[in-house]
Amino acid sequence: MTTAVTGTGLGTIRAGILGGGFMARVHRTATRDAGGELRAVATSSAAAGRDVADALGASRAEPDAMALFGAVDIDVVHVCTPNATHADLAMRALAAGKHVVCEKPLATTARDARRLADEASTRGLVAAVPFIYRYHPMIREARARIAAGDAGELLTLDCSYLQDWMLLPTDDDWRARSGSGGASRAFADIGSHLCDLIEFVTGERIRALSARTRQVFTERGGSAVDTEDIAAVLVETSSGALGTLLVSQMAPGRKNALTLELHGSRQSLRFEQERPEELWIGSRDGATVLLRDPATASPDSARLQRVPAGHPMGYQDAFNGFVADVHAAIGGAEADGLPTFEDGWRAAVLTEAVLASAADDGRWTEIPE
Repeated sequence: MTTAVTGTGLGTIRAGILGGGFMARVHRTATRDAGGELRAVATSSAAAGRDVADALGASRAEPDAMALFGAVDIDVVHVCTPNATHADLAMRALAAGKHVVCEKPLATTARDARRLADEASTRGLVAAVPFIYRYHPMIREARARIAAGDAGELLTLDCSYLQDWMLLPTDDDWRARSGSGGASRAFADIGSHLCDLIEFVTGERIRALSARTRQVFTERGGSAVDTEDIAAVLVETSSGALGTLLVSQMAPGRKNALTLELHGSRQSLRFEQERPEELWIGSRDGATVLLRDPATASPDSARLQRVPAGHPMGYQDAFNGFVADVHAAIGGAEADGLPTFEDGWRAAVLTEAVLASAADDGRWTEIPE
């Protein structure tokens, strides 16, 4: 079957995926939802690749990443491998002329992320990072209302991203060690999502920050740990708004609790990722909860609403919207709000600033543009 990408006349987008874990399944589902085909996968071994190909329903397994890059029937490569491999694999995919979707962090250093963003621009290729929380319709609604001036001048921010999957000393993962996950864990993994969402919704940059981090356990699962579990960050935005960010992977009972609360001179807006159908709007006279409804939403929010009001949308729907925009961009269409390698570089810059501030006892650190 050949499916045209809306407005582009482009046929089916053919994808290859590197990696075979949870995120590979999410990317696979989103690719198919967007009308694409999963042609091939490649993992750390040929044998594992065959099992993953069967599990994901891919046409075949390639023996390694280089074989996948060289395949003539693949248009876009999805990089879903451990963090430390992202930069090299994404650069090789770009060099092979492939469009790229690379899981975050795009790179474990800002320098490598900058090189990737420049390479994608030079080659004229679509290169995207799944900051997919941008694709919740009520996030787009909040963004539209702030852009229209409904909230007034931004005064303060109270934001957090809390999880509990690393709560116990027996909880372990490759992300806990810098050799495979990079120098930052909690902030690079989930704090980057939070900062991306703040800047996307408000239209402002974080221009300075002061950070403290905490590593609760020095050992997990019998292996040494050298990455942070928790980060607390004070921020100042380009307009002078002040905010607090709390990022933790050790908050009991919190599974994926990303919360964005923005206080303006006229209104406050609050979005909770675990309650994605709602946008809380506060004013001096009271507060209301706005429920998702394509009939009354802003155009940018309405376009992402796949089902009528009262039919809940969630994480996979947001990811599907992201990949649909990737495919549209490959076809030459405009995709407003698509997070690119430039945004991946921005996240790397903020991560390095957090680590530098924390290493210097919370020193206020300016963020370079």
